[in-house]
Order: sequence, then structure tokens, then C-alpha cells
Amino acid sequence: MNLEQFEEYIKIIFDEELLKEFDDDYGFTNQSNNSISTIGYSTNISIDTIEKAAKNKVDLMVTHHDAWDFIYGLREECFKKLQEHNISHFWIHGPLDFSKFGTCTSLMNVLGIDNIIKYSVYNNGESPGIGELSEPADFNFLVQKMTDELEEPVRAWRNNEKKIKKVGVLTGAGHSTNHIKIAVEEGCDTYITGEATLYTIQYAQFTGINLLVGSHTFTEIYGVESLVNKLQQLDKDIKLVKLKEEHFEFNHS
Repeated sequence: MNLEQFEEYIKIIFDEELLKEFDDDYGFTNQSNNSISTIGYSTNISIDTIEKAAKNKVDLMVTHHDAWDFIYGLREECFKKLQEHNISHFWIHGPLDFSKFGTCTSLMNVLGIDNIIKYSVYNNGESPGIGELSEPADFNFLVQKMTDELEEPVRAWRNNEKKIKKVGVLTGAGHSTNHIKIAVEEGCDTYITGEATLYTIQYAQFTGINLLVGSHTFTEIYGVESLVNKLQQLDKDIKLVKLKEEHFEFNHS
């Protein structure tokens, strides 16, 4: 595969209208290696993930996030490292969040929320995906399931005594009370996201919806994994390498 073929595959995998809507929310950070036999993937690009990619002889990194502008100097340093190691980098944010196979749906699938009622969409703001478990589950069971799958601590607030049945999911920074309000209005008993603030916790408690919070990084990795698996289906010669990130969003002290 070369980079031109890769771009064609992206057009095949994603809905054309979604790519148009988020045309400034994906693209290449660096194109220095045109011959792609190994793809490394992670949620974030960082110096650490680039070094892991280099050790694994990765030709192309695929991430959900580009380097954040407000992590001052990171973008420039990542660019230098990518060129130093002759690694191309492609990131895709909005289209992956709001595709039917994307970040929210992929996490729902992993957690066994197998009846998707509504996909996560962007309509003047983000809306969570809504789904149901085929069999109602105990609160502690879902907390443990999420902990095991993400391989990290999950913060959990039980705000009702119901069995878990209907769940709203917005991965990453889905912590706004506006997001939770949609889940409440949809009749969800539980809300899952990747960040939380004081307002998130208080609003969930006030409305009586259970709240489960993993990390931004690990609630979104399954969407990236779904994407690279689709790429491999289109080119079976491609090798995939997960560039495992540290669980740095929680204090383990």
C-alpha cells in the first residue's frame, strides 16, 4: 500500500458526507514514507508513541487525535521525530467519532451494549450513542467489565437502584451536562464517558443517572482499532501494531 491507496481506502471506509462535514478534522501530519507495510495505531500522537512506532518499524501511524495545540511545542517536536524516523502520520477525529463503526459504537460493542438504538452524531453539538443490553446487568458487573476491558480504574457513581439496561455513551470528553441531558431524556439509566468534572458528577447525581468514567485515551482506542481492522480487510498484507499508551490520566498514588 502507498499513501495514495491509503487515502482511497479512507474514502471507501467513511461516508462521503461525513468526510465533507469534518474536512478540517482529519489529515496527514507528516508524509515521509510512501511505502506502507506496517501500520501502528493509538489514540494519541506523542513522543512516546512515535518512539514505539520506530521500534516496531512502523511506516504509518494512525491516531484519533492530532497533537493538541495547547500542549505547547508538542506538534513541532512530533513532526521532527516523525521525519527523523521516516514515519508518516494520519489522524482522524470527527469522522471517526461520528461514523457508525466509530469510537462510541466500538466501546458499546466491547461492553456488550449490543442493541444500538441511536448512533452518536453531530447536530449543532455532540450527541451520545444510545444502546441497550440484551439482558439487564448489575451495576457492579458493568463497572468490572469496563475496568477489565480498558485495563484501568473506572470511576463509578451509582445514582439509582435499577438494573442497567439502557446506556448513553460519548467517549473522550463527553462530560458536558448537555450530553448527559440527552441521555436522561432518552430514558437511559446509565451514562458512560471518558472525562468528568464537578458539573458532570453533580448533574448525574441530580438526575439519578448512573455515571461510569474511564479515561479519554482508553474509551476511544477501540474506534481506532475498528478503523485499522477495516484497512487490513482491504489490504490483507498490512501488519497492524498497537502502540500501547500509558494510563497517565489517573493518579495511582
